[in-house]
Amino acid sequence: MSTSAKNKSSKACSSKRKPAYSSPAGGWGALRSSAKHLIQSENAAKSVKALLRANQPGGFDCPGCAWGDSGSSGKVDFCENGVKAIAWEATSKRVDSNFFKQYSITQLQQWDGHSLEKSGRLTEPMFYDGISDHYQPISWEDAFKVIGNSLQQLSSPNEVLLYTSGRASNEVAYLYQLFGRVLGTNNFPDCSNMCHEASGIGMTNSIGTGKGTVTIDDFSKADAIFVFGQNPGTNHPRMLGTLREASKRGAKIVSINNLKERGLQKFSDPQSPKEMIFLTGTNISQHYFTPRLGGDMALLRGVAKCLFERFEQDKSVLDTDFIQEHCHGFEAYQRSVASSAWDKILGQCNLSREEIEQITTIYASSDKVIFTWAMGITQHRHSVDTVQELLNVLMLRGNIGKAGAGACPVRGHSNVQGNRTVGIDEKPPMPFLDALEKRYSFNVPRDHGFNTVDSIHAMLAGKAKVFIALGGNFAAATPDTARSYQALQQCDLTVQISTKLNRSHVVTGKRALILPCIGRTEVDRQVSGEQCITVEDSMSMVHSSTGQNEPASETLRSETAIVAGMAMASVGDKIVDWHKLASDYALIRQEISVVIPDFEDYNARIKEGRGFHLKNPAAQRQWCTPTKKATFFDANLPEQLAHERAQSLTDKPVLTLQTLRSHDQYNTTIYGMDDRYRGVYGERNIIFMSSEDINKQALNNGDYVKITTISNDGIERSLSNFKIIEYSIPSGCVAAYYPETNPLVPLESIAENCGTPTYKSIAVSIEKV
Repeated sequence: MSTSAKNKSSKACSSKRKPAYSSPAGGWGALRSSAKHLIQSENAAKSVKALLRANQPGGFDCPGCAWGDSGSSGKVDFCENGVKAIAWEATSKRVDSNFFKQYSITQLQQWDGHSLEKSGRLTEPMFYDGISDHYQPISWEDAFKVIGNSLQQLSSPNEVLLYTSGRASNEVAYLYQLFGRVLGTNNFPDCSNMCHEASGIGMTNSIGTGKGTVTIDDFSKADAIFVFGQNPGTNHPRMLGTLREASKRGAKIVSINNLKERGLQKFSDPQSPKEMIFLTGTNISQHYFTPRLGGDMALLRGVAKCLFERFEQDKSVLDTDFIQEHCHGFEAYQRSVASSAWDKILGQCNLSREEIEQITTIYASSDKVIFTWAMGITQHRHSVDTVQELLNVLMLRGNIGKAGAGACPVRGHSNVQGNRTVGIDEKPPMPFLDALEKRYSFNVPRDHGFNTVDSIHAMLAGKAKVFIALGGNFAAATPDTARSYQALQQCDLTVQISTKLNRSHVVTGKRALILPCIGRTEVDRQVSGEQCITVEDSMSMVHSSTGQNEPASETLRSETAIVAGMAMASVGDKIVDWHKLASDYALIRQEISVVIPDFEDYNARIKEGRGFHLKNPAAQRQWCTPTKKATFFDANLPEQLAHERAQSLTDKPVLTLQTLRSHDQYNTTIYGMDDRYRGVYGERNIIFMSSEDINKQALNNGDYVKITTISNDGIERSLSNFKIIEYSIPSGCVAAYYPETNPLVPLESIAENCGTPTYKSIAVSIEKV
């Protein structure tokens, strides 16, 4: 197939917009889509076999989202997007040395991301020497020598960056961080830096832990569930099953999201014969509010203000016993709320006083409440303050540390939380480093390393020269695409440990390696026999995962074996016997149990049903904070939101852009070109706009426009030929797909106190092409 044909392949289906999707999320639409993707994998039988073992005891953990397992006996536990992920991995298509002989790197750079990934599974190590324009085959041993020699020639171990995707297991992540620290660096940028970093920092400051305080069982006990800034129907569809059960038993579900997502409105469970036969579904949200982008903190501040006002008349509105016994900083927070003007609150959230009063009534009349949120909260400039405001409002009524209540940040990738638990952290806690030093008897580096955005700056400045990625698609996922590409291209060596071809393989350093690994669904055989791995979900449940399918190629190695090979070639085995650990993952788990609290009897406990729960002190009302109490934070509301700050820089109308996923993608992986629930088919270069904003700028639905970032850094960032689609979205806000609009996100536009790119609040102007 020619390059031009490849570029056109993603546009082969009709790009006309069909009528708005009116059916429930899930249902027959999900089944039809699942069947389509199983067939397109050209290996349907293998995919179906794997699906029956997904998220089951003795089976494998879905490589998609991190939503907790239901544990329902005998019930299949996968969703439409889980089907896509599994079929994508089980494809019969292969990318081997003949593929790279046919296509040059220059040619592959012209392909879109969908075409790159659907080419198939990587099968053998490949090396780009910086001279020819093609990847060439290389042996595993020679690949490790290239890495070892490159690392040994660095003037400082801090010139290497060790990136991690949330796909990595606990076992390989632990080995990876140990490799880096024996090497002498804490440079562990990871995908969490780009999504939930604000949750970890904000929650740790407030309640002493960066993890959610609830379990799946708490959702079956909650009186009300508030869903902030997330789209479960696409990003973690199994959550809809949990919300459906809560709604059916009478729990009040309130969705607060600037887009009205179908999955949060109505869901039809494909495992419910009644809902499938009668084409019905369950209403998920009894109430749905659409604040302005970036206005969630103001909304929460408004709820707090209403609670304090009602407290003057009814002392039961606040849990004064909880506040007095367990909390610090209440008086300062109360003063901050009192000084927050209603005009500013309503202006920033763009809701009415009546709507905020309604939200407050639902919250105040519910004894047990869960707040759950995702990246609609965490990817703004003031995200840490917003997370802390979520905790503030929960604490006002004692909704931390009791059954059926608590905080639930919903992580993205399947083991992003587990990676952090076992040491993937550029700012590791000192007790963890002390434990490593005691166990392995070497001087563990103590200085903070680079996070993801810091790493890009370091590469651009020549301070980082070797980039190694344990999974993921760094080139596509990161902001300010042109500068991210430039950063990678300035490296002496880039290394990608991957299952499938992606953008990061064709945006290379001066030299580059592709090291293909087995996938989550595949059998992992080492010297000691078949292995299981372990992962941690959003509810802090740790459970085992055992692959079912035969590996796509006999040449593939496990991620754990690859890390051991790199470590052996770079630092030798005087401190750690890498190959011994990689030969039997139970040995790695024994190491984890010695170094990290709460992993005692690790190997035995993962054999118990769905695994075991890691202790969460805050859920027990034990506060690991400096004051040993839960802390109210009294941050002021932002002086200005993104559109207000930018308006002084231009005389054009300013809109706030958020990037988001379509229904046919997971992170940067594009499974197809449709976004069924939003009524978009066969295209991705679109921008969702309200009818009010379309009219204000004398535009029309279907017009093609140029989107330009408004900033004062002297860098022009714009994208052209994006088609307007009229959509129900608050005036002043627009949305477009990720990663296509990542070029518009300035590298310097990050959340305060955590460094997460502000993918959900970019000031832009729009003009007709």
